[in-house]
Amino acid sequence: MYQIGKRFSVVYIMNKSNWVGSVLLLTLVILIGIGLAAWKHELIQNQQAASANQPEPMESVTIAVARTVDHRQTTTSIGTVLALRSITLKNELAGTVREVRLTSGQIVEAGTLLVALDVSVEQAELRAQEAQAALAKTVLNRRQHLNEELATTQEEVDRARADLDVAQAQIARTKAIIAKKTIRAPFHARVGMADVHPGQYLDEGTLLTTLQGVGEAVHVDFTVAQQVAARLRVGEAVEVFAAGDAPTVMAKIVALDARVDPTTRNAMIRAKIEGARNVPTPGASVRVRIPVGPEHNVVAIPVSALRKGPGGDQVFIVAPDKDGRNRVHTRQVESGPMFGDEIVIHAGLTAGEQVAAAGSFKLRDGILIAVAEAAKNSSKENHETGTP
Repeated sequence: MYQIGKRFSVVYIMNKSNWVGSVLLLTLVILIGIGLAAWKHELIQNQQAASANQPEPMESVTIAVARTVDHRQTTTSIGTVLALRSITLKNELAGTVREVRLTSGQIVEAGTLLVALDVSVEQAELRAQEAQAALAKTVLNRRQHLNEELATTQEEVDRARADLDVAQAQIARTKAIIAKKTIRAPFHARVGMADVHPGQYLDEGTLLTTLQGVGEAVHVDFTVAQQVAARLRVGEAVEVFAAGDAPTVMAKIVALDARVDPTTRNAMIRAKIEGARNVPTPGASVRVRIPVGPEHNVVAIPVSALRKGPGGDQVFIVAPDKDGRNRVHTRQVESGPMFGDEIVIHAGLTAGEQVAAAGSFKLRDGILIAVAEAAKNSSKENHETGTP
């Protein structure tokens, strides 16, 4: 019994010692946690105090004033530039080429020789016919003198006059053939591609080249929907945009087709570009902007002020807060077509409101902004003058 009691005492003492160690360890962990929490709380308080002393961040942007402009709705069409005078040059009579003066791209004056066919046979016939005409004229003069002396009849005189007329007609016919075989430019034009050489035999109606009239005016043909065509009138202006960096050219409508294509329901319109420096080349494709409907007042802002997102179009309205500092607030708008560097706003914005323009991509709702001095001056001038 004594051995058992002794062992129990030893176990009891060991268990008590382990329990005391666990309590001490738990207490130590709790104290360390409380210390860390206190340190973290103090760190947060210090950061908040430091943040409170720092200025609120702001973004630098330019601002613009929404303004009222007269705007007319437009539609766009693809047109083709046509020379006022354009022909395909062909020979009327067959023959062998004797001389060629066709240079592709060259500008020629009216009456300039382009192609000459061999006319040696016609020239020989012309000389014979001229000799025959001279003889007929001599015979006619002799008959007339004899008739005055009553030595011949009036019938002989009339026959001699007819022979002279026939000889002169043959001369005129031969000269006409020679002229048709001598092909000249009918008007001031630019020569197209040509593949004609001396000695080449040309059948009647062979294509020689094309001639495009050269001048300060050209036609532009384009099609529009029948509803649009019904509103257009001769004399109205349209804008023509050539390819590349060519400037916009103004044209005036000169003709409206009398019929509508039954397949496409489009009508052909012809405009004329006149007096422009950079006239598009005939045959070129151009974009034509056509006005539709009457003019009406709309609100316009710079394109850079409009932001597009999943929720639709929006702008950042600039307004002072209770402390007088400029802040921006998002507003949904309904945008329209662009014209130049501005865009039309149909709804959501009124004239005179200030919006963030350049730099608006980095803004968010309620942020503080700084406006550059140049932008302020520009906005003030725009508000006073009503110009972009």
